[in-house]
Amino acid sequence: MNHKIGILTGGGDCAGLNSAIKWVTKTALDTNLTAGKGLNVEVVGIRDGWKGLTEVDPNDPASLEKWVQPLDELIVRTWDRYGGTNLGTSRTNPFNPKNDQSQKCADNIKALGLTSIVAIGGEDTLSVAHKLHNMGQKVVGIPKTIDRDLNATDYTLGYDTALNVITEEVDRLRTTAGSHNRLFVVEVMGRHAGWLALEGGQAAGAHIILIPEHDFDVDKVASLLQRRRSFGVRYDIVVVSEGAKAKGREEVYISDKADGFGHKVLGGIGNSLAKELEKITGFETRHVVLSHIQRGGSPSARDRLMGRYFGIAAVDLILEEDFGRMVAYRNGEISSVPLKQAIEKLYVVDVNKYYDVERLNGIRSSLAPKSGA
Repeated sequence: MNHKIGILTGGGDCAGLNSAIKWVTKTALDTNLTAGKGLNVEVVGIRDGWKGLTEVDPNDPASLEKWVQPLDELIVRTWDRYGGTNLGTSRTNPFNPKNDQSQKCADNIKALGLTSIVAIGGEDTLSVAHKLHNMGQKVVGIPKTIDRDLNATDYTLGYDTALNVITEEVDRLRTTAGSHNRLFVVEVMGRHAGWLALEGGQAAGAHIILIPEHDFDVDKVASLLQRRRSFGVRYDIVVVSEGAKAKGREEVYISDKADGFGHKVLGGIGNSLAKELEKITGFETRHVVLSHIQRGGSPSARDRLMGRYFGIAAVDLILEEDFGRMVAYRNGEISSVPLKQAIEKLYVVDVNKYYDVERLNGIRSSLAPKSGA
């Protein structure tokens, strides 16, 4: 039996993607795995996510060279040590109602001779995978999002590296904050889920953490900061998710332009909050937006390992012909779940379990359930 596996990465880039690509490739081409099963396996990378499958012309050699990259063990040998995605990525949505290219995408999969697709991504990328599966395509998914907001998995690629970046950068800010007696407001990613802010802030020792799951009161934030200064503390760190908002207000956006999935680009809450806090408290205040810094850099050990485990598991699903599923990590074990279950709702911070609404920080209780991070 011939297998031609296409692999792509969609949505925002992050650490761990290249590791997953490497281990899908190595596992699929492993002669020990395929020996005796009558298999002939080929792996190709699709460039720039779903965009590659909608833009490619299977009958044009130049187009094929642009959008499709044959992969082998020698090519991917060192990929797991690098961040980002060597295949490129995009936020293209083949099912965008303004320009539906889903049938073209499905036709190109057939024309390219792809017998299965491995889609590495978050809610949006995997929602496309789910819809294509419903159209009869053989698709499996690998969870990736630094927000760690995918349901049915305790881990998503990129999260641990992003968490370490936040911790390191806040540590650096603390030294200059103390030197100048300043308040720093640090804006981190997190559209709907505040895991990065909550756990990054706790790891870095932030005094106040603001998350999308709980609207904050600016005056209360200011009061907590003023109280802390009354104890003689020279500086403060506030970590805020990009999707957090003050009570009675909307999220802050960089612009009203939306991507193919209807998402506008969040950003600016750190700046606006810093200005308000300086006005109320009189403290010299600065804001820092970590933004895409959280996505970049070399993968942590955990993201390299999880990329390996997820990649191997994805190939297992293909060889078992168990399509329409996403590999997952639950309760310390690698497993899989239906794509529908993975995207049906977001995994967000349970405020009652993990967040102290009085201190505006992580809950202080040894009885609090583990977050899965």
